Amino acid sequence: MSQPVDETSQARDTAQPDLRDFNPRDWAWQPPALTPDYRTSVARSPRLALVPLKNGIGECSSPVFGPGDLGPQDNDLLQNYARPGESPIGERIILYGRVLDENARPVPHTLVELWQANAGGRYRHVNDTYLAPIDPNFGGCGRTLTDAEGWYRFMTVKPGAYPWRNWSEHWRPAHIHLSLFGAGLAQRLITQCYFEGDPLVAKCPIVNAVPGQAARDRLVAKLDLDASLPLDAIAYRFDIVLRGCDATRFESRPEGDG
Repeated sequence: MSQPVDETSQARDTAQPDLRDFNPRDWAWQPPALTPDYRTSVARSPRLALVPLKNGIGECSSPVFGPGDLGPQDNDLLQNYARPGESPIGERIILYGRVLDENARPVPHTLVELWQANAGGRYRHVNDTYLAPIDPNFGGCGRTLTDAEGWYRFMTVKPGAYPWRNWSEHWRPAHIHLSLFGAGLAQRLITQCYFEGDPLVAKCPIVNAVPGQAARDRLVAKLDLDASLPLDAIAYRFDIVLRGCDATRFESRPEGDG
């Protein structure tokens, strides 16, 4: 797939960063571990100071993932669980973007995993008892490797919103979970993206736990009609920045460090 031309991105990509410059973490950019309006954070947040642990060789090296570990339809959720001749119900979308480091350089050949609810807002999981039906043609998960320029791409359906037991009348906006692996199994970062124009995003306690509108905007996939497939699927672009002042918020690392 030819990617749309983004002159701003091209300018960043061709610029030669001064590798002596290092963008320190901006702690104000990241949400506190304890956010009472997000109820489960009350039980999950630490009560004592964190103890840093050094990674050993087992955490910093293999196994690594390569093309031989992926199936031909792993990044196509419209087909990878569907019965022959059938397809999932819902709005067909493309979710694509780039994985970048803090100096806007591409991160190639890294494993990106995805999981999500179906178009009715229900996960294919034994613990999900929401009354929306299971879609027999939708598994809700996929994976791919970024290419040499850091691009990834998924075909899927837009997930539905669903109610959740936080406080009364709370609904999770449509969202997709994304996981990235580094050079070892312990080098894993998890985030989630929302969709431009969804009114529920501004009302979500999880989103609002992230301080500052600029940081929250980094979690929103932008509508990109130029990358859409005519008469087929709408495209949304979601770039993932691993660290630095523009880092994407990662659930697995409260400080946002990639």
